[in-house]
Amino acid sequence: MSIQILRDLRGLRVQVVHPPDADGVALVEHLRRIGCNVEAQWPVPDAYAETADVVVLSIDPEMRGALKKLGRAGDGYFPTVVAVVSYEDPSTLELVLNVGAMGVIERPIRPFGLLTQLTVARSLWLDRRSTERKLHKMERKLNGIHRIQKAKAILMESHAMNEDEAYQTLRRQAMAKRVSMDEMANAIIHANDLLNFRKNDA
Repeated sequence: MSIQILRDLRGLRVQVVHPPDADGVALVEHLRRIGCNVEAQWPVPDAYAETADVVVLSIDPEMRGALKKLGRAGDGYFPTVVAVVSYEDPSTLELVLNVGAMGVIERPIRPFGLLTQLTVARSLWLDRRSTERKLHKMERKLNGIHRIQKAKAILMESHAMNEDEAYQTLRRQAMAKRVSMDEMANAIIHANDLLNFRKNDA
């Protein structure tokens, strides 16, 4: 995986959010030498660019308000973030954590270490995304199991079936309609809710 990440750095879309000073210019030049497609921006935007794979973000104390707002904008697209810092004081570290940085580059900007930070940050981000996808898949599976259990209980109560009979009935109906058991279970639950609503409304 690490070799693939190194290969993928070439052509990576990088948004550099840094003042257009000597460090900012050096940062853009070094990233372009690596092979990244770089777009420079300043001041700090309200949200991360949806076109960016990586955002290299200057952590400046005078931009504290904008940086905190940017950190809260994570409900939308959240790219790999690498912070650029001048100090390691508690206030700066708080902002680094707030923006969700997975790597840190120190000023003054030097070529050495930039590739390492970019690679490590990207690797951590990809690992986190993979873990999130697995968790979402597990949540969907557990929700599906819960719906099937609920649908079986409805069939057992309404048709005086045992659990195995209810399961086989649910399975046969799903196969007949060419849908998943989860979809069939969901349809049974909705039909039961509608029937109970009508009974209560009568």
